[in-house]
Amino acid sequence: MAACIFFIIFALTSYATALATPSLDLVQSSCQNATFPKVCVHTLSIYKGPVSTPRELAQAAIKVSISRAINASKYLSSLQKEADQREKGAVKDCASQIADSVDELRDTLSELKELRRATFRWQMSNALTWVSAALTNEDTCLDGFKEVEGRVRTDVKQKVTYVAKVTSNALYLINRLDHP
Repeated sequence: MAACIFFIIFALTSYATALATPSLDLVQSSCQNATFPKVCVHTLSIYKGPVSTPRELAQAAIKVSISRAINASKYLSSLQKEADQREKGAVKDCASQIADSVDELRDTLSELKELRRATFRWQMSNALTWVSAALTNEDTCLDGFKEVEGRVRTDVKQKVTYVAKVTSNALYLINRLDHP
């Protein structure tokens, strides 16, 4: 009897876990032609949440991008306290750019959650514009560090480049959507 109960609990837990993560086949087939396919597969295969359609996968990619951008923003905020005078301006400008990216990515997610057949083209145009703007902000952030040398530049470049990679992959997955 105890073995039967254990098996039922194990089976239900396994089923719930399978529902809470994307199908590896969906992730791999969707990410194979992304700009950064390895990053795409890695970040979305470990994503915790129900994903069974390309639309849900695009939403998951945006959520990953938002999360990474928020982490970068927190890092930049903490960095402002320890940066030297020359670095502070670049860090402050970058933090502002990344905060704008977070807002644009959140707008994108809201739009993707509400896709309707009658307004699909308009909504997709909005989503693509906002994600493209987020990518531009991330690039602009890095441009501010061209005159900065050392650890701060290296660390910011590493973090923001990763945000740009997941955002680029999200843009790719959104571009693949062909109906609501």
